[in-house]
Amino acid sequence: MKRVIEHIRDSRATAFSFEILPPLKGNSINRIYAIIDRLIEFDPKYINITSHHSEFIDIEEADGRIRRVNIRRRPGSVAIASAIQNKYGVTAVPHLICKGFTKEETEYALIDLDFLGVHDLLVLRGDEKNMPGSIDRSAFHAHATDLQRQVNDFNRGIALDGSHFEAADRPFSYGMACYPEKHEEAPNLESDIYYAKQKVAAGADYLVTQMFFDNSKYYAFVEKMRAEGVEVPIIPGVKPIVLLNQLNVLPRVFRTEIPEALAAELRCCKTDDDAREAGVEWCIAQCKDLIAHGVPSIHFYTLMATESVRRIAKAIY
Repeated sequence: MKRVIEHIRDSRATAFSFEILPPLKGNSINRIYAIIDRLIEFDPKYINITSHHSEFIDIEEADGRIRRVNIRRRPGSVAIASAIQNKYGVTAVPHLICKGFTKEETEYALIDLDFLGVHDLLVLRGDEKNMPGSIDRSAFHAHATDLQRQVNDFNRGIALDGSHFEAADRPFSYGMACYPEKHEEAPNLESDIYYAKQKVAAGADYLVTQMFFDNSKYYAFVEKMRAEGVEVPIIPGVKPIVLLNQLNVLPRVFRTEIPEALAAELRCCKTDDDAREAGVEWCIAQCKDLIAHGVPSIHFYTLMATESVRRIAKAIY
């Protein structure tokens, strides 16, 4: 199976990729297939599968006592990645995250992925939503670069406990995240660029951005990265707006700025259907501009937006 970095480097035109959310526990994988079937005609070079850690919730018992339980609402990305890769013959990219997955769970995931022939990853930190302060933090990686070191060690045949094993014939290749408008915890963009450089220096084959709506911020970020000597592909991640409330929700949750021209359009919308149309039009124009600037690939965040992404892909590919 061709690696993501090989797809990007070998593609004569801007590549198409998207990511999917594992179904809620108990739902069939056919829900995933239905999404892919809507987008497969646009020749996706790879498909990402997000990972979601378990959540701690409080349940009130009949006697009034509160019991804290750990619930994982969605299955892991390992089996889904293997199923997608085997059914569609498309490179699958499961997400590995630090938060909510122990170092030991990560090692077993790498063993299973290697066995199943899935050798591309997206290595991320993840968030700390619903992770209680009492949890043993030493069992988890604190940063994506820590998780990156574990993947690198595994590629060299070094287990979590320091013992050695016969390294796989096909090491894992992986991308990592970057933030054109800086990560919410970064003190400034320069600090964010510093850490992005560290990820590349330690072995990331490419970077994929957090969603953005203003292409000028992406171009400025890429220019700064190139000035710092970072030459790996920097894949723009885009998402079409599909709901009216995303005008306020997306900037708050993802710390991404909505350009005034788009904000003005959304303020004129009366319904979610209106907002969806505005989102499709904006994203088509955004993607056409990115393609005109020669980006190697465009990665679509498809949560709640499969049909919008399909319309956009039909317009630009």
